[in-house]
Amino acid sequence: MLFRRCLRKAVFRRPKKPILVALLVVVLLQAPAAAYAMHIMEGFLPAKWCLFWWLLTIPFILVGMFSISKTVERHPQLKMLLGVAGAFAFVLSALKIPSVTGSCSHPTGVGLGAILFGPAAMSVLGCIVLLFQALLLAHGGITTLGANAFSMAVVGPFVAYYIYKLCCRLKAPLWLGVFLAAMLGDLLTYVTTSLQLALAFPAQVGGFTASLVKFMGIFAVTQLPLAVSEGLLTVVVFNLLAAYNRRELKELSVLGGESRFTEGAGMR
Repeated sequence: MLFRRCLRKAVFRRPKKPILVALLVVVLLQAPAAAYAMHIMEGFLPAKWCLFWWLLTIPFILVGMFSISKTVERHPQLKMLLGVAGAFAFVLSALKIPSVTGSCSHPTGVGLGAILFGPAAMSVLGCIVLLFQALLLAHGGITTLGANAFSMAVVGPFVAYYIYKLCCRLKAPLWLGVFLAAMLGDLLTYVTTSLQLALAFPAQVGGFTASLVKFMGIFAVTQLPLAVSEGLLTVVVFNLLAAYNRRELKELSVLGGESRFTEGAGMR
């Protein structure tokens, strides 16, 4: 009896400050929920922008399919390594980390594949990764696949590849080239996504520029440290591949002589 009386009193007791409670409910109902993420979700972009990014992405995918076909035809033993590059990108880009701004960020993992097989091949692998994530993890979308693929599977790999080649030309330590390639490839992916959102949704005050600053600020809180972490992890994975798959990396012209590989800290 005592328990039932206490329960009834707790359930039907009137709040001491009903006006304050009502105000809190109204505020919570009216507050917009931020839903920004590195992968643009299904139905978020207008149709014209979905079509625009698809048209920009398709040529890279076609060139990438030709590049993969040519590589596999010449070196069929590299199929497993190609799968490793795709799996690395899938696992890293599926790690959604919440941001203090209400968005979520994640690594991309495309830098490793771009270094090994070139940016064109990684365009295909990145698109496949994004397709599986959209279908299996509800991360991204089908209509926005072109936009997401352009940022993560086109811009990211091309930036990573040419940063790596630039470091090689400048005779920088190999570990530094891998680190900068993965880190900057990640950062430019996030910048491209911010650019896509700003083009589709310019601010009423300030237009495209204000919107771009807003979206970049939303992602920057978590994406900057994530890019550094991805660079370090890519160096570790590259180190392992160079230790156990040295012949394959030499066939891909990623590694030169022994002295080139051992140059720099931690690359033994």
